[in-house]
Amino acid sequence: MKLFLKELSDIPGVSGFEGKVREFIKEKIKDKVDQIEVDKLGNLIAFKKGKVNKKLMISAHMDEVGFIVSNIEEDGKLSILPLGSIDPRVVLGKKVVVGEKQILGVIGSKPIHLMEGYEKVSFENIKVDIGTTKKQEAEAKVKIGDFVSFAPNAMVHGEWISGKALDDRGGCSLLIDLILEDLDLYYDTFFAFVIQEETGLRGSGPCAFKIKPDLAIVIETTTSGDNPEFPEARRSSELGKGPVITPAHRGYVNDERLFNFAVKVAEENKIPYQIKRRTAGGTDAARIAITTGTPSLVISIPSRYIHSPICVLNINDYRNTFKLLSLILIKEVL
Repeated sequence: MKLFLKELSDIPGVSGFEGKVREFIKEKIKDKVDQIEVDKLGNLIAFKKGKVNKKLMISAHMDEVGFIVSNIEEDGKLSILPLGSIDPRVVLGKKVVVGEKQILGVIGSKPIHLMEGYEKVSFENIKVDIGTTKKQEAEAKVKIGDFVSFAPNAMVHGEWISGKALDDRGGCSLLIDLILEDLDLYYDTFFAFVIQEETGLRGSGPCAFKIKPDLAIVIETTTSGDNPEFPEARRSSELGKGPVITPAHRGYVNDERLFNFAVKVAEENKIPYQIKRRTAGGTDAARIAITTGTPSLVISIPSRYIHSPICVLNINDYRNTFKLLSLILIKEVL
């Protein structure tokens, strides 16, 4: 197990701009798969032959939440709009990079002492400062339509890793590790690294339509909710307690047969696991099921502070998710 979390976290790849992530993944796996291709939308699909010719699609999304430049103001500041679901309160004062040149900037807003009463923080009053004071000066560096990504900041400290974009670079890293492990796969297996999950599950549907899988597993990074200020009843999952197996989420009830099988494999092999206890949020499993009628399941790594500049994962959760998936992929599931 190589664990590519830190490298993948630091690559900018907001929705619609996943190219650098895709090239990193392709370089790591190209010599370990039977076929590899990039479809018209930009999904990366890697195929490995199994024992039987039934098809399994296992996917993770390459994109991260971020922003796009919507205007360049007269004072050289940049107006931005979110790509994906981001709470504007978590981005104030954070470093970002803008466009392919990765121009460094800082997200700012009106200082609190200048606010009148209660002023809601919104993207309408948030600007990115790239160190320019005139529109023409800024236009020489960036343009409207450029992506804006949280700046690289990944750190490994003991059994913990923090950084941006761990949703879903955690899943991407797992898929790479599973490919490099050279497992004795039961099914013909399609490892799909898909685009634009954060902006409405856009890549997985066409990808599944192309593959036409008999079953699908979506690998995600999911919100933990084990912040100290939250009561236990509000916790969707918790760090350090193993992979999260999802019975249902917004828009889809995961296939009961796949869910029960994953739980059985975890229990028989004494792999710690947890059941996701809230249904908020959706994943590509819903899109895959709707597009192709494929029974689907979601298995996730829990994360704190998801969709923020600094997500936190427990590396033991990653290892145990890897163990569980390694066993599932060599067995007959359906």
